[in-house]
Formats: sequence, structure tokens, C-alpha cells
Amino acid sequence: MPSSSGASTSNNNGGVGVSFESFLEGWLVRQEHYLDELLTAQQNHHESHERDLKDLISRVLSHYQQYYEEKSRAAHCNVFIVFSPTWFTPFERTFLWIGGFKPGMAFSLVETAVDDLTQDQRRRVARLRQETRAEEKALTDQLARIQESVAAPPVVELVRREGQGQGRREGEEGDTDAVVEALRAAMEGVLGSADTLRTRTAERVVEILNPVQNVKFLAAAAQLQLKIRMWGLQRERGPAPAASGFTT
Repeated sequence: MPSSSGASTSNNNGGVGVSFESFLEGWLVRQEHYLDELLTAQQNHHESHERDLKDLISRVLSHYQQYYEEKSRAAHCNVFIVFSPTWFTPFERTFLWIGGFKPGMAFSLVETAVDDLTQDQRRRVARLRQETRAEEKALTDQLARIQESVAAPPVVELVRREGQGQGRREGEEGDTDAVVEALRAAMEGVLGSADTLRTRTAERVVEILNPVQNVKFLAAAAQLQLKIRMWGLQRERGPAPAASGFTT
């Protein structure tokens, strides 16, 4: 039977998952609304004022910033659950890299959604892609070193239970507490660095593109995210036809 402190940890971990899932549901509803705005602006960009497009782009970026701020708070409470988030479907989790989409995905979106890049823009995007790839590799290596440092099976099992909100068993304390706390801090640090790279990469792409191109880029990003979510939910429901509309 878990100790009383383990039960408290379990309740807290469960609360983190429920709290973030509730936030995410509302966030994704707003994401759909922003996608509608982006698609409308993309369709009518010849009639739009540049300041209106810039305002929309700013609001969309602020929307993403809200997501990362809330995610950071969840990670501070329980970083393990953020690395294997219960609020995503198994299909969505196959796309995760250090708790989120790989930053380099932004360049694939630019390639498919923006077909009018200038030569200078292409050079700047290519240079940014190389820099981002190098930083992704450094963070992947850092996470691998963290995982190798605690690869002993008892610790791995304990961390698995922590992430699932199952708490500690009686007698699991002392040195194990110190190892788990060190692991928690290290994983929170690498997650924070990965999220910083994600946001910085997107911001630098936005700086390279003009307002109309940014509307195309951000619309493609939102469409991809929402489609992956929809496909994941459909897989969970099985072969039955998916309902019209989209909630998550």
C-alpha cells in the first residue's frame, strides 16, 4: 500500500493532468477560431490592410505563448507527466519530441504552405534550419545523457509510476528521493530549453516572412495540429464514422 505521502503525490499528479487537459480543451477551441480567421485572411489578403494582418499574427503568437506558459506550470508540478501527456491521444504522442512538436517541423510547413519565398528568404530559412537542427541534436543528446544516468531498473520503474500519478511504495525514500528530485530538475530544464527552441524558431520564421506569408504559415501550423488531434481521436473511437465538428 502506498504511503500517505505517496497518496498525496498521486492526487497532485492527477490534478495536474486534469487541470492542463481542461485548459487544453479551451485553448484548442480558440485555436479553431484563430484558424478560421487565418483562412479568411489568407483568402482575402488582397483586400486586407497590412496592419490588420500583423494584428492577427500577433494575437496568434500570443495564443501559443499562453500554451507554453500553462505547460511550464504543469511541468513544474510534475514534469514526468508532461513527457508522456495523458491529455494527448497515443497517435498524437508519436509526434512528440521532448514534450512537444520538433522545432524543425516549422520548415516543412514553410515549404508546403509558402510558395513565394524570395532568394534572400530561402537563404535565411536554410541557415535557420541548420542552426535549429544543431540545437535539436544537442538537446536530444542532453536528454539521452539524463536518461542514461538513471537507467537502473528500480529508478526507471519509480519514475514511470511518478509520471502515471501512482505515487511511492512504502520504504522508497532516502537515496531514491534524491535521484528522482535530481532527475525531475534535469528533465524540467531540458523541457524548458526545448520549448524555448520551439518558440524562438517560430518567432524567427515569422521575422523572415512577410505578413501574407505568415498568415499562410500559421494557418498551415494550426491545420496540422488540429488534423493530428482529429486523427488521434478517430483512431481511439475505432472504425465508426467521426462526428462532424472538432473538439478536444
